[in-house]
Amino acid sequence: MRHIPNIISILRILLVIPVVVLLLDERYGAALLLFAIAGISDGVDGFLAKRFAWQSRLGSILDPLADKLLLVCSFLSLAWLGLIPLALVVAVMLRDLMIVLGAIAFHYRYGRFEMQPTRVSKVNTFFQIVLVLAVVFYHGEFAHIPWIVEALVFIVWATTLISGANYVWIWGRRALATPSGSNKGGEE
Repeated sequence: MRHIPNIISILRILLVIPVVVLLLDERYGAALLLFAIAGISDGVDGFLAKRFAWQSRLGSILDPLADKLLLVCSFLSLAWLGLIPLALVVAVMLRDLMIVLGAIAFHYRYGRFEMQPTRVSKVNTFFQIVLVLAVVFYHGEFAHIPWIVEALVFIVWATTLISGANYVWIWGRRALATPSGSNKGGEE
């Protein structure tokens, strides 16, 4: 039973392919439905993991991986269709790459640590999700409010840059305060 949250996360990863296909086919209603299923499953796996203490190291990797894959693939699809700026997608992906490479470098230089998203990172992720949903709504047959999409593009730009700088600041301070190799193999 304790593997149910991980199985849900894996199923959410598998949803990425049909979401991308639906977006590229401009079938926004169906893509929105799969987004809803992914969102609900994300809440369910988190609830189950916490409620029944089914949390695991694998789950701590699979859950954000599933979320990030869905977002990045959706961003790439929407940029391919010309619905969001490609430069924004590149900025979002560079920020994510910087975070992953920073985590790897920190791990090998200073030792193991638990990855904790910052508040500004959570705000950034929230607005990335809202932007994808707004674009899908706007280009589907749901609502026609272009200024909302434009405002969200600006907000995602800002939160992406602020979040990336925030991670550099936090990890830089942590690296300066941690002697090299002092925490190898242990928890911080």
